[in-house]
Amino acid sequence: MVGQYCRVEKLDADRHAADLWAAYGAAPDGRDWTYLFMGPFADFAGYQSFARCAADSADPLHHAIIETATGRAVGTAALMRMDAANGVLEVGHVIWSPGMQRGRVGTEATYLLMRRAFDELGYRRYEWKCDSLNARSRAAAERYGFRFEGLFRQAIVYKGRSRDTAWYAITDGEWPSIRTAFEQWLCPGNFDDGGRQRRSLRAVRESITGLSPC
Repeated sequence: MVGQYCRVEKLDADRHAADLWAAYGAAPDGRDWTYLFMGPFADFAGYQSFARCAADSADPLHHAIIETATGRAVGTAALMRMDAANGVLEVGHVIWSPGMQRGRVGTEATYLLMRRAFDELGYRRYEWKCDSLNARSRAAAERYGFRFEGLFRQAIVYKGRSRDTAWYAITDGEWPSIRTAFEQWLCPGNFDDGGRQRRSLRAVRESITGLSPC
């Protein structure tokens, strides 16, 4: 999956693990791993072992996000819980490095994965789930156009505590306007010389009537 600012490819531990370890190491501490089932990792060997297991998995199907400007892997995401019979799948294991957060690469990677799910694979429902306490993940889901559908109380136990899970989803009927909003937001003209957005993704989506992809 190739975009303007990144490409998304199947995770390969031998090719991607070192770049990812370096990218995640830019964080000042381990707080980005708080709401993930894995990590933080004490050393590269530990992360590499996890990456090898992840790369061997068919579901979740882990992907590396490669930044076009540097050619380096800077994050990962997985398509998972793939239910082809009902046309439902989930995006999960979303691990953005500090350099990806609130930038074009992460947004475009999200768009490319959605496009794969809806336009190429023909799924009809695309889900996002997270810990109800994970304010950043919930804000990201809403920014990307997911609709909140409810709270599953005491859904799972991980890292020694009970988790209430917030459910979000996009359906195939909602996808065309969301796709157009992503494409409009990602247009080079939406960014100034410093790379700052001129219009937010939410603002573009809210005024989508009459817009078409650039």
